[in-house]
Amino acid sequence: MATISMIEHRSAWYDIYDERGKKQKTLSDSIGEVLGWSSSFFIVHRHSWYDLYDASGKKYKTINDSIGSFVSISGGTFIMRRSAWLDTYDNSGRKVNTRTAR
Repeated sequence: MATISMIEHRSAWYDIYDERGKKQKTLSDSIGEVLGWSSSFFIVHRHSWYDLYDASGKKYKTINDSIGSFVSISGGTFIMRRSAWLDTYDNSGRKVNTRTAR
């Protein structure tokens, strides 16, 4: 399976590139706003939802945006800010840690 090296927004499209710089998939930007990516997945904000996509561009999880606002993504996790808290989620959308935001 290819890994994500870059996602480029071009006109009304998102192009997903692998580690060799080869375009692997093109998705319409109607999927929402790509917030960030790691080598294995990326996160999109669409209306009141966060969608998780794998490296091949297939959506595999939808989470209500009441979990907070997106902060960052790295490796197999992403971080959301919820009031005075930072919640870490794994790439399956399961919360794995909570700490205070300083």
